[in-house]
Amino acid sequence: MTLPIFARASELDAHLAAWRRGGQRIALVPTMGNLHAGHYSLVTIARKHADVIVASVFVNPTQFGPNEDFARYPRTPDADAAGLAASGCDALFMPGVEEMYPYGPANTVRVSVPGFDMLEGAMRPGHFDGVATVVSKLFNLVRPDVAVFGRKDYQQLLVIKRLARDLAYPIEIVDAPTLREASGLAMSSRNQYLDEAQRARAGVIYATLQRMRESVRAGQPIGEIEAKADGDLRAAGFVPDYAAIRRADDLREPVQDGREALIGLVAARLGTTRLIDNLLLAE
Repeated sequence: MTLPIFARASELDAHLAAWRRGGQRIALVPTMGNLHAGHYSLVTIARKHADVIVASVFVNPTQFGPNEDFARYPRTPDADAAGLAASGCDALFMPGVEEMYPYGPANTVRVSVPGFDMLEGAMRPGHFDGVATVVSKLFNLVRPDVAVFGRKDYQQLLVIKRLARDLAYPIEIVDAPTLREASGLAMSSRNQYLDEAQRARAGVIYATLQRMRESVRAGQPIGEIEAKADGDLRAAGFVPDYAAIRRADDLREPVQDGREALIGLVAARLGTTRLIDNLLLAE
């Protein structure tokens, strides 16, 4: 069966109307395209929570900073559509910028979720406003019953959960585990920017997170663990933005009472490529 592809929200809505009349539960898998196995795994997970699945492919300009890679972000619409069809997706929403931002990206109404100005929020000012804005638009246009997001972008996942709860979207937010390459490198569209030698070395991030988990479980001081992780990354040729241990529920500093769920988060550059990853350290 050919995957239906829609560029206009009105056309997608007409297509979804029949599913709604039939009482079918609709899942949304939002993406920025250039899809890989990690994205397709979201479709598989969505199938467990819904009857029909809509994926979106939209490179969102409002979540890129002025010195980031919006212009060179890889766009592979034909391959994306083929992969989604093979993974069992039921419809693809592939809008242009003018469909998502009728007044232009600079003049759109912005949605801002407070309380996330640390880590990625500090390194990429305005990024999460762009994420919250485009996700709000997609929620309004698709009106899904469930939406699936990966845990690799953990802070983004928390932003979206807070957004859905605070704005009373009647949408179940499902988070999906991070898929990894054999080296431990988290699958990401940006991995293709790495050359062969860098790709072989990039698994150091996950190895560092695993050592952070072992150190937390051994009771070592958090500050020392973070400093050691930063040093290990630098010794391997990375330029870290942060190697941090935070509370998993809100990414605030741990109280260190032994009762908190903790997560380790790393953002680091290898050459010109910025990579992020995370790992639950204590639950």
